[in-house]
Amino acid sequence: MSQNTLLESVQGPEALRQMSRAQLKTLAQELRDFLLQSVSRTGGHLSSNLGTVELTIALHHVFNTPHDRLVWDVGHQSYPHKILTGRREAMATLKQLGGISGFPRRCESEYDTFGVGHSSTSISAALGMAHAARLKGENRKAVAVIGDGALTGGMAFEALNHGGYQGAAGLPDMLVILNDNDMSISPPVGALNRYLARLMSGKFYAAAREGAKSVLRNTPLYEFAKRFEEHTKGMVVPGTIFEEFGFNYVGPIDGHDLDSLVPTLENLRDAKGPQFLHVVTKKGYGYELAEADPVNYHGPGKFDPKVGIQKPATPPKTTFTQVFGQWLCDMAEADERLVGITPAMREGSGLVEFEKRFPKRYHDVGIAEQHAVTFAAGLACEGLKPVVAIYSTFLQRGYDQLIHDVAIQNLPVVFAVDRGGLVGADGATHAGAFDLAYLRCVPNMAVLAPADENECRQALSTAFAHAGPAAVRYPRGAGAGVAVEPALSTLPWGRGEVRRKGSRIAILAFGTLLYPALAAAEKLGATVANMRFVKPLDQALVLELARTHDHLVTVEEGCIAGGAGSAVLECLAAAGLAVPVLQLGLPDQFIEHGDTAQLLARCGLDAAGIEQSVVRRFGPPLSLVKPAAA
Repeated sequence: MSQNTLLESVQGPEALRQMSRAQLKTLAQELRDFLLQSVSRTGGHLSSNLGTVELTIALHHVFNTPHDRLVWDVGHQSYPHKILTGRREAMATLKQLGGISGFPRRCESEYDTFGVGHSSTSISAALGMAHAARLKGENRKAVAVIGDGALTGGMAFEALNHGGYQGAAGLPDMLVILNDNDMSISPPVGALNRYLARLMSGKFYAAAREGAKSVLRNTPLYEFAKRFEEHTKGMVVPGTIFEEFGFNYVGPIDGHDLDSLVPTLENLRDAKGPQFLHVVTKKGYGYELAEADPVNYHGPGKFDPKVGIQKPATPPKTTFTQVFGQWLCDMAEADERLVGITPAMREGSGLVEFEKRFPKRYHDVGIAEQHAVTFAAGLACEGLKPVVAIYSTFLQRGYDQLIHDVAIQNLPVVFAVDRGGLVGADGATHAGAFDLAYLRCVPNMAVLAPADENECRQALSTAFAHAGPAAVRYPRGAGAGVAVEPALSTLPWGRGEVRRKGSRIAILAFGTLLYPALAAAEKLGATVANMRFVKPLDQALVLELARTHDHLVTVEEGCIAGGAGSAVLECLAAAGLAVPVLQLGLPDQFIEHGDTAQLLARCGLDAAGIEQSVVRRFGPPLSLVKPAAA
């Protein structure tokens, strides 16, 4: 007999709505077991998904999805949702080329009502859906599930501020669920909160509260009673702030207790207006190793669940993120003005050691990229040297602040832009395709694109020494494996270098694509320049190569429109040089998830792809051209 008979019978949420509470509990255990086995074979997010098993089951059991809209924030905790909505077998293809995404996507399933990947968007989206239902006269609920980390994003509070406002459009029928996985509930408190949650979410409490208000409304006791209710409720539950936003707060309740979740959600499903449910869960719940180390099991690769994540037998290559983390510590040792800033990505951006060694100069501002950038500007105004460690796609969220608060004032802020270019399994929401274009068009901004690990360290030192804003852009993972020198040496400002001398064709490489460009040049007999700087562009080198070669080729792991290749074209146009230029970069489309090497090859940005594109455009090398017959 199959081990997961109940889970295998679930082809969609309709099956959950027919199950008893006892069956739902059995299903939760089977789902958790399946999730652990599945992710251990494919890699992916684990801790967050183990923590949302019961909550996901309860939501699909109580609400009529997809008619009722369910919006996940970030979406890295939506694997149980995918499994229960007809994608159980497809989990074997998770994050692989041609497989299902690690995040909700509207094109993947009707149950994925909103595509996500970045945080703090769920309440805004669900609010829009709730008001749309109201305008269209449709009886449906909108539910947003947001984590406690995502609630640090200002956008979430902007949505809460709007959601509780009763304007002419009226109040929306929506539910916000705060998935709080940093708190724990002891057994006696859990029992009390279960009782309070069911009481406060029920019709009796709501009717009694409104009835008392209507009786007292025209008496001097009304304001006193209102304040007494708010503060008394605030003494037993931390919900006063959400009540002030206009939401009815319920909780906190145990997010792993279906006997508490189901009746509470049933009450809130039938309630009118904006509702807020505070659910407490535990990351990695049900898998002891993940519970003990949720950070390490946040997004693991493949592993054996019986033994857990093991250190590889041979040490992996040094990643660019590790190069940055070591540089940050070394530069902080050398210059006490350095301050490190991260928007909630301490591990991902390589700041763990920096926090240990320089705690007073370390700031994790939460998922608040806009604040991170302007906070850095404030530090720079006072003579400090802030370094903002941020992913390329996360910096997009602080773009106005980068222009308005940093660049216009020409403040010396260093942006260590991680995840530049393709990111593989995380797909389009996390791929740094646009940073070269959106950074180089900003006045006063300098943009550096190092080719390897050692040059990355040098580029960071160069940007730190610069008197204005500068961004150093590097990819996810390891590079060519170049040894990193310990010195804090700098690069000549705005200067590239010729790495291979050839003839006829010159390849201008920006960033880590220098190495496949060198490999392609060996077969093409081409010159290769490591440009290093996107801005200021080494115009002298560009013009020299244009005058001494028949054709130019620009190569970058970013969008072609407005990117580094465009800078080269602008330089040639300004000099009045008409030289044929082939621009190679990411196509004008969002690149799906998959192995990074596979994706680069599909985009023609590996050595073979570069060679083929050049031959297709400019013909084969002269040495391969057969002489015409006599």
